[in-house]
Amino acid sequence: MNQANLTLKDFASDQEVRWCPGCGDYAILKTVQKLLPTLGRPRENQVFVSGIGCSSRFPYYMNTYGFHTIHGRAPAIATGVKLANPELDVWVITGDGDGLSIGGNHMMHTLRRNLDLQILLFNNEIYGLTKGQYSPTSRLGTRSPSSPAGSIDPPLSPCAVALGAGGAFVARSIDTHAKHLSAVIGAGHAHKGTAFIEILQNCPIYNDGIFEPVKDRATAPDFRVEVEHGKPIVFGRDGEKAIRLDRERLCLEVTGADAEDVLVHDESNPVLAQLLAAMGGPGFPIAIGVLYRHRQPSFDEEFSRRKGKSKEGNLAALLQSGNTWVVD
Repeated sequence: MNQANLTLKDFASDQEVRWCPGCGDYAILKTVQKLLPTLGRPRENQVFVSGIGCSSRFPYYMNTYGFHTIHGRAPAIATGVKLANPELDVWVITGDGDGLSIGGNHMMHTLRRNLDLQILLFNNEIYGLTKGQYSPTSRLGTRSPSSPAGSIDPPLSPCAVALGAGGAFVARSIDTHAKHLSAVIGAGHAHKGTAFIEILQNCPIYNDGIFEPVKDRATAPDFRVEVEHGKPIVFGRDGEKAIRLDRERLCLEVTGADAEDVLVHDESNPVLAQLLAAMGGPGFPIAIGVLYRHRQPSFDEEFSRRKGKSKEGNLAALLQSGNTWVVD
């Protein structure tokens, strides 16, 4: 098929999309289906790999190749797919529970290996599929079936975890912020290596409105800041507020946009990325955009290079080369 003629409909499967009404997954699905035709890549080269959770139904709704795997193991399966055929575009679809709880180990090692694939982590700060238990990203005090008196676990920051694991491309966006989300995912796809993208996503049943201050047009200017490389980090309805770095305490502070020491975003600075990833809470906006981007050799590049240098093997000779057993 001529790639220039592909549209959103070519990437939508014939399966009925079945998420709860109002779920942010619908918006993410449409954004991805609309973006893929613009990437100039064959549809048969796209593979979506998911684990377990509401977000993990994603491969069913994509008219591409895909795997709906087991809980937390999507990064491991995706690693095998990419190494078996490096020409494929491999997308990992996961959630805050699937990716950071039972799948945390696989997530960490995929990030440090830096395979050339994209990880889209849907973060709704709750376990939606299994009826609303608190997740690794749930806020302190979250009341749920597993924490009726309120969670006492301090939450993980997905982007901070990705950076700590050695992630070379770390970004954050919002489910219904389609233009921004599309640009961030597109940048992740263009990056050679693992692209980790946290997507703030609403669960209307078990954690409705948790990101409303960040998403609502009336409040968003004060609760989120869109960072762009080389531009001052300013926010507010009239761009009147900004972020500065307290160099003595090495922490971020809110200041006026007219201050002389307004921080300019540098997506190649890993320390700044960690500070931005952790930013949020009372008085601070949540940072969205590409927090960190650094080009470094990918695992699959090195794997292919070494594979190309290896000599043709002899399986029979290998099996007979050491201790063997004959089973009658």
